[in-house]
Amino acid sequence: MTATDTHTGDRPSPLLAPAPPSGPLPRLGWALADGWTVARRDLLHWARGPWELGFGLLFPVLMVLMFVYLLGGSMSVPGGGDYTEYLMPGMFAMVMVFGLGETVTAVSTDANRGITDRFRSMPMASSAVVVGRCLADMIRSTLTLIVLIGFGLVVGWQWHGPFDRALLGFGLLLLFRFALVWIGIYVGLVVRGQGGMAVIQTLEFPFGFLSNAFVATATMPVWLGTVADWNPLSSTVAAARELFGGPNVIGEGWIAQNALLMAVVWPLLLVAVFAPLSVRRYRGLGG
Repeated sequence: MTATDTHTGDRPSPLLAPAPPSGPLPRLGWALADGWTVARRDLLHWARGPWELGFGLLFPVLMVLMFVYLLGGSMSVPGGGDYTEYLMPGMFAMVMVFGLGETVTAVSTDANRGITDRFRSMPMASSAVVVGRCLADMIRSTLTLIVLIGFGLVVGWQWHGPFDRALLGFGLLLLFRFALVWIGIYVGLVVRGQGGMAVIQTLEFPFGFLSNAFVATATMPVWLGTVADWNPLSSTVAAARELFGGPNVIGEGWIAQNALLMAVVWPLLLVAVFAPLSVRRYRGLGG
């Protein structure tokens, strides 16, 4: 062995990034595993700053108190029924909408701090960051929904009928939130800084209130009620009310008559549009 050979043999070999697995199922498992790793980062942040999570859980509770005890006395349900039972499915859905701002803020903050670029430089699935963000937000939304359900039971709301129908109603609410998560991820990647948050804060309340969440669309002017009926939020709320067996005011239009169907179609359509856009936008950052 020559001196050159000895020198070459002693030189440490460079570390090579592991090659991505081949085949659709192994690649999917790789993406989910990396996505869970990213999601765990957010869960650890919540454990270190529980006050932020606590305030996020407290806000919907305060909203329920305001609408039930401050405004509920002046509210009535067309056709009769308890307003609290009419309100709570709408409030459940509004909590899903309010989580949109949290998604945009988290994605935009990571992008501005360079954390997203750091992830992009690592040997991980290209979809892991957005998938991890989605997993973390869905865990948080599920926890928020559970807390609000418990508080709803305290103030007099309850579901009527089999538990499996109520469970399906909760599932539709989380499916709606799942679609909003992907919208939030895309907006956070496209509009950086305070701009993205300002856009969402400007649209959250009009989007939520221009629906059947708090009042029946039949009480609105005809043109406005039609717009509200075609709001995806309205389909989810109407479907949840039907599944919970509480008071429900069904409009005359096709969209209102098929709320259960559209409560599935709207979220799937939104995910089909914004999930690929989010992954593509993430891959193109810095390009």
